[in-house]
Amino acid sequence: MNGITIFSDLDTTALSVIQAVAPLLIILVIFQVLFLKLPRSYVLNLLKGTIISAFGLLLFLQGVHAGFLPYGQAIGEALGNFTHKWLVIPFGFLLGFITTWSEPAVRILCDQVEEASAGSIHKWSVLYAICIGVAFFVALGMARVVYSIPLLLILLPGYAFAIVILWFTQREFVGIAFDAGGVATGPMANTFLLGIGLGLSSAAGDQNMIIYGLGLVALIALAPIISVMALGLIIRIRIRYRG
Repeated sequence: MNGITIFSDLDTTALSVIQAVAPLLIILVIFQVLFLKLPRSYVLNLLKGTIISAFGLLLFLQGVHAGFLPYGQAIGEALGNFTHKWLVIPFGFLLGFITTWSEPAVRILCDQVEEASAGSIHKWSVLYAICIGVAFFVALGMARVVYSIPLLLILLPGYAFAIVILWFTQREFVGIAFDAGGVATGPMANTFLLGIGLGLSSAAGDQNMIIYGLGLVALIALAPIISVMALGLIIRIRIRYRG
């Protein structure tokens, strides 16, 4: 972790941002010329917004490079040096819950679910379901690294269970569940938790970082799919029981 500075590789990060934003700008110009014909003031506002977004993306990516990834990897290495390896599992649960709780995209989804359902589906229920699901699978991912469990032994039964529960949960929760799988793998998971997985695999012994350090994000993407549909199943059972 030594030698990392805030502005190291800033030019490389800036080039990545330009490569990401430039195609969108080209598409905007093409549609403006051929189809949209928007007022000049509107187009200027769009360009200003694009510049602000690009600058924010530059700051975020540079912050990830200088902060989240090294910090997460340092935590992972510290966990890997525990004498009692099983302690990594509850720490993984705690870190998974806190990280998902802090994920802005998850909060936005929960707010939109409550708004779209006119309050019949409470945002806090969905938020807790996502956080608990991700926490469980992060803990499982930590156990996978420590005990050298193949990724397919977790993913295949997990997706098979998701397909089965798909037929029994409330229909309203199916779309929410699959969207939650996308938002849970936001910037916090893809930087902080991924860094923890890489750090843990490098410090846990003879683990291959490519084999065991990666794959955690796949587990995080699966977690909300199962947990949110499980929430829908619980609500469906409660409704039937009351009826």
